[in-house]
Amino acid sequence: MSRALVIFSGGQDSTTCLGWALKSFDEVEAITFGYGQKHSVEQECAATICQQMGVKQAQVDMGFLPELVESALTSGGDVTEKHRDRPELPASFVPNRNALFLTLAHAYAQKIGAEVIVTGVCETDYSGYPDCRQDFIDQIQKTLNMGSDSAIVIETPLMYKNKAQVWALAEEVGVYKQVLDDSHTCYNGSRETNPWGAGCGECPACKLRAKGWHDYMGELG
Repeated sequence: MSRALVIFSGGQDSTTCLGWALKSFDEVEAITFGYGQKHSVEQECAATICQQMGVKQAQVDMGFLPELVESALTSGGDVTEKHRDRPELPASFVPNRNALFLTLAHAYAQKIGAEVIVTGVCETDYSGYPDCRQDFIDQIQKTLNMGSDSAIVIETPLMYKNKAQVWALAEEVGVYKQVLDDSHTCYNGSRETNPWGAGCGECPACKLRAKGWHDYMGELG
């Protein structure tokens, strides 16, 4: 019997990954991290979606992270700007966030006997996050398995998909309605209703989501 653990933020990508995992594995659990993000409403959305889909969810408090990192997602800065100290990165980049998520998920996967960790990182719509690249995933998988004498696989089903293709996959695996109505992407924490889902419509995450939805609907039409 196959078992997977989904790193689940409650956003569009992770909700799509949750649907994909439910189609691909016999048993699926989710793990959600609170790291002091100002769009913490995504944690509420994650809990709602897990309840709707009957998925067991572990919630992990990483509220210490804002004390250690500089990011507009945790400090209240402008998410549309460049990083204050590292202009090659967007202000929304959270240093080592994915490394921490994967390290803790890897430990929990060992506890519950999951052979696979599923994460929604994607380099096709690369926003300047160096920890969303396949090379990073390959390296951290190797390191974590070496450090625990394990063979857990990190799956990235969205890695080479653009946002229109992510919408299409959500439809294919049966979670389009959850993505549209219940998931949360907006960096500013807005739940304002739009044709493509909730969000402010102005932050980079909303613009990417909206463009993907319009492209997907255009392909359908």
